[in-house]
Amino acid sequence: MTDTKSAKLLKANKRKKQKFIRQKESNFVPFATGFKPPTRCQSRLAIGCEPMIKDFDPGAECSHGFKYFKTISHPTDIDDWLAQYNEEGQTYKQFLNECPWLSSRKRKYMSQTFVFSGKTLPQKYPDGKVYIVPLGEFQREDPKLFNHLIEYTSIFLCLPVVPLPVIQLHEENGDIFWIEQPAVSEALQRRTSERTRKHKLTTSYDVKSKHFQVCVDSCLMKLRQTIPSDAICLIALTMYDLYGDETDLFVAGMAAGNQRVAVFSLYRYDPSLLFSMENWYEIERDKTVSRKDKICLMLQRGSKLLVHEICHLLGIDHCIYFDCCMNGSGHLAEDFRQSMHLCPVDLHKLHVLVGFDVVERYKKLKEFYKTHHLIGEMEWVERIIAFISNKEQQP
Repeated sequence: MTDTKSAKLLKANKRKKQKFIRQKESNFVPFATGFKPPTRCQSRLAIGCEPMIKDFDPGAECSHGFKYFKTISHPTDIDDWLAQYNEEGQTYKQFLNECPWLSSRKRKYMSQTFVFSGKTLPQKYPDGKVYIVPLGEFQREDPKLFNHLIEYTSIFLCLPVVPLPVIQLHEENGDIFWIEQPAVSEALQRRTSERTRKHKLTTSYDVKSKHFQVCVDSCLMKLRQTIPSDAICLIALTMYDLYGDETDLFVAGMAAGNQRVAVFSLYRYDPSLLFSMENWYEIERDKTVSRKDKICLMLQRGSKLLVHEICHLLGIDHCIYFDCCMNGSGHLAEDFRQSMHLCPVDLHKLHVLVGFDVVERYKKLKEFYKTHHLIGEMEWVERIIAFISNKEQQP
């Protein structure tokens, strides 16, 4: 199981004692003991000696592109990530040395074709795909949300992202069962088992509120048994609330990096729900949130969660250099206010790992943001495209 450094866990411990979302802000909240925010020079050097965008040069002034990227935020709450954890950060050079997907050796558990001479992940594993599967139905929220998340992830990562048929979950007498449909042999195109099987998941259930929480470990165990042979990773997305152990108020999800599987919940990303600060099962609905705003925010929050976690599975650690999609989050309020975009450090990592045209990637992101009314993100990307293309007029 990956730890909190390699897979973000939005987690609240001690169900009856700790808040779910922190509303208060302090005039001064110190960084975690031992953590020192990087200097501007250190942040620029972290990009690497040969950035794929020449203007993002470590020696350049802010007028050469850095004005578009905010520095790492100072904690404003005792539960903020950098108020709790002494993050070391990961430079571009460290990523090159640490990323298992760039190794000249085939990864353990990978049964697909491996090309020793390949330079990027798609070249080394030409059949590799990112699979995303709904765990339980998504239709009750937004029929198109799952497909939109697939589209965004594919554009963001520049990798083949493939949806899988929904994994049916069945509620029965306070329990939830994973429904395993008859398997089909890929080689013979026929069923290898004629029986539909039910597997009981570990859950918590509150009779009064009728609210379920599903244990992430029981989901990960089943996912490991179903991962496709050509998978780079398999991500399960669910609208069920999740927890890790009995002390948790909730968790947003968890990844088992060595097995290339992860499960994440969008339940607490719903802006129309209000959650108790103490009890996991106490939930109210905010009727003032419009359906339009709900759909937009669910897509924005879910997209950011998904690409953040897949980037972890691709070997990219938390970012401490800029306001970045790869910043760590200690609670949902912190997660919601963070950027949807990769900073120059992590964009360089993804670029060398995958290989893509930077401007074309940004153009596709711009169209996605425009289509889904994510205006702030669209305008930011427009400025970046103009800068990279040398079309922005200097003041």
